[in-house]
Amino acid sequence: MVTGVAGVTDVTDADFEAEVLGAQLPVLVEFTAGWCPPCRQMAPVLKALAAEEGDRLKVVQLDVDSNPATTNTYKVLSMPTFLVFRGGEPVKAMVGARAKRKLLEELADVI
Repeated sequence: MVTGVAGVTDVTDADFEAEVLGAQLPVLVEFTAGWCPPCRQMAPVLKALAAEEGDRLKVVQLDVDSNPATTNTYKVLSMPTFLVFRGGEPVKAMVGARAKRKLLEELADVI
């Protein structure tokens, strides 16, 4: 099980629809796993992003091992995978760890 990151909500198959698809703000979902070193590397980046952009972007993470339904629905094969949802639809996908500056650049057109 992935340990939570401050400011980043853990979502599950059970609450994905309510927390992500029904959110008012755009949502950045990190599909992550406890055994994934690049995922752990992203924790401080996501924490900073959640703190700085919390009024414009909701940041959540979903553990792929304990939430296979959502993982399969979005055909996530590599960790970490980032999907941005807006209005209940995925509007952007990114795979692999990246620096906060790079992540912000990639998110600029969706937040």
